[in-house]
Amino acid sequence: MTTIHYDARCSDDERREALYRGDIFIYSPLPAAERLVALARGMVEEAFAPHDPRRVDQVLSMEECAAVLAKLKPAFIHHPECKVLLPEIIGALGGDAEQIHFDVPRMRSAYPTHYLTSGIAYAFHAHRDTWYSAPMCQINWWLPIWEISRDNCLAFYPQYFDRAVENSSEIYNYYEWNTKNRATAAKHVRADTREQPKLMQPIEGPDIRITVPPGGLILFSGAHLHETVPNTSGIARYSIDFRTVHAGDVAARRGAANLDSRCTGTTMRDYLRCSDLARLPEEIVRLYDDGTAIEGRTVVFTQEMALAR
Repeated sequence: MTTIHYDARCSDDERREALYRGDIFIYSPLPAAERLVALARGMVEEAFAPHDPRRVDQVLSMEECAAVLAKLKPAFIHHPECKVLLPEIIGALGGDAEQIHFDVPRMRSAYPTHYLTSGIAYAFHAHRDTWYSAPMCQINWWLPIWEISRDNCLAFYPQYFDRAVENSSEIYNYYEWNTKNRATAAKHVRADTREQPKLMQPIEGPDIRITVPPGGLILFSGAHLHETVPNTSGIARYSIDFRTVHAGDVAARRGAANLDSRCTGTTMRDYLRCSDLARLPEEIVRLYDDGTAIEGRTVVFTQEMALAR
């Protein structure tokens, strides 16, 4: 049973253990998170000027919007200030800078349902991040850039945290995705033909929708079944998410139970240590390798690959 915690006072060890059991943690805006939101908001407003970024569906074609996002999203992902602010956010909630590793933050955009919902603005169906080669110890951090509502937020299906579901995760290999599909995201404007893992059965029971103010944080396991709510609010939603792993948990193979993930490859080489931006030691990463690296080489997330998942 999933418990939702609000501004919980607990250690990072206690929180990770609860997250691996399926709990969700919500935090009020932190100073570093508010600075990250201010950075992102300023970049979005500049990119879409003179238009209101939340209503670009009324003034720009989908192709024009996708062209803006194709420059904006990589610029944010690799902005040097992000690598300063993410460790600050993690540290403010008790994360050990020597143990916690983070990946680069993604900027997401969810437009009204009649507008851009594929490619670089892909509206994610119900999925687990672990279907996309994420480790079972991955923790997701999510925060909105502007105010959100239940009509444009995230939806969780906690009743499936400990229940396997039919899915097509076996089609996904992280190395292949990085080399063949990631960089083409901006070309998929009116339809997305890239094969991605899909849920293959109906979802039973209600969802849980959580709203937080700009800079507020939602932390959840990458093993949670969740999706982008179809945006019926009439305005675009912009958000930020990043992921973390704890080196000790990585080495000990601790994390949520793997119920139904059959993808190949690993994202382990993408994470950077909070203290010095060093990557996880290769001997630890090899615990997660499955022999699918292309011709013995591995593909690490780079700026050229930064357009989509």
